[in-house]
Amino acid sequence: MARFESFVVLAEMRTGSNFLETTLNEFEGVTCHGELFNPSFINKPDTDAYLGIGFAQREADPLALLSAVRTQGGLTGFRLFHDHDPRIRAHVLADPGCAKIVLTRNPLDSYVSRKIAAGTGQWKLHNVANLKTARAEFDAAEFETHLTTLQRAQLDIQHALQTSGQSAFYITYDDLGDVDVLNGLARWLGIAARIDAPSRKLKKQNPEPVEDKLANPQDLAPALARLDRFDLGRTPSFEPRRAPMLPACHAGLRTPLLFMPLRGAPEGEVVRWMAGLDGVTPRDLPRDFDARRLRDWRRANPGFRSFTVLRHPLRRAWDGFSHRILGGEVRPVREHLARLYGVDLPDDPATLTPDDRRAAFLAYLRFARASLSGQTGLRPWPFWASQAALLDGYCQVAPPDHLLREDALDTDLPRLAEAVGRIAPSPWEPAAQGMSPPADAEVQAAAREAYWRDYEQFGFADL
Repeated sequence: MARFESFVVLAEMRTGSNFLETTLNEFEGVTCHGELFNPSFINKPDTDAYLGIGFAQREADPLALLSAVRTQGGLTGFRLFHDHDPRIRAHVLADPGCAKIVLTRNPLDSYVSRKIAAGTGQWKLHNVANLKTARAEFDAAEFETHLTTLQRAQLDIQHALQTSGQSAFYITYDDLGDVDVLNGLARWLGIAARIDAPSRKLKKQNPEPVEDKLANPQDLAPALARLDRFDLGRTPSFEPRRAPMLPACHAGLRTPLLFMPLRGAPEGEVVRWMAGLDGVTPRDLPRDFDARRLRDWRRANPGFRSFTVLRHPLRRAWDGFSHRILGGEVRPVREHLARLYGVDLPDDPATLTPDDRRAAFLAYLRFARASLSGQTGLRPWPFWASQAALLDGYCQVAPPDHLLREDALDTDLPRLAEAVGRIAPSPWEPAAQGMSPPADAEVQAAAREAYWRDYEQFGFADL
């Protein structure tokens, strides 16, 4: 009897998963079916259907695609990343008959590799003669976010395996050229086939040292010196799974205030107000915190006050829709709206009539509800997550002292400044308001259904 009925490669972008897939497919009786549950495609880019199952059907019933793959014969599997369908992730992690192959790579190497691939548009290399080269711009805050995401994904996997009494086969990017390790993987999977060499269908891209692949290598060492979070194999945390957005926090330069923003709510204008208290620019304020730097700031500022700002859920959803979705910044959501809700948004939002804009926004609210309920393969982004969930993330570190509301900032912010011994140099100036959201009964009801936690937890009324 076979040890496993199927397998999943738990990996991330630029960890060598394409190479591992081609090598697995070299073993007789083994087939890896690509990224079956990528939010933007099925199996491989520009593919909307696979094994007779289309995008909408996969979103409605992802297990149907999984079943179709597993009936193909032999030992079948697929690649799964942290931002793929969370329903499938939970299903395969809980299934002892599904072998877990955990592929990892040095986080700095995967970060730089992804930046280069995004810049050149070359995600695979079959012929070295076609190699495209570029230098990546190292961004410390971006890398820290990348590192946090990888760490959280690894902890989730480890926690799921520990609580279900399972084990995984761990393999690194550097192991992919070791035929003995690859044959050891085959032995662990319970298959008799062996190979003489790894697949040669794909070629390694950009094998140079990291410093040679950066446009600003001088920024690398100072940024890495600040980090103390490379131990990705540490014991899992039992805190709630949504991480606090500490890099988004801003503190006063001299004023002991800490602003803990919620994406989609007032942010830039609050930071400018804080900078005005100290007579500096927003860039001068301490930011890009992690747990250690935040702890140091707190200890250096006894008597500090922390706060966040809540926005009405309907206004917040409208702001995210208008700026991030209509603006074309978040393509996967536009694709979901087109494929699942029949809303094909134009490149120029100015061409939308008021009725078209309302219909698209209503579809977005319904998408947000499905996403927050775990009914889509697209994981919620912070700007459409509920404010209650984002606040829960901060509470893992410490809850803010004050929950302010956008419509009362003109009085609440001066009081907050006074509480820490400051007088606001100028009145509160909110950001310029754009088009007001539609607020008819149907839209109000859709907003309540999507963001019921915010309405219920914070007592918001209809607009």
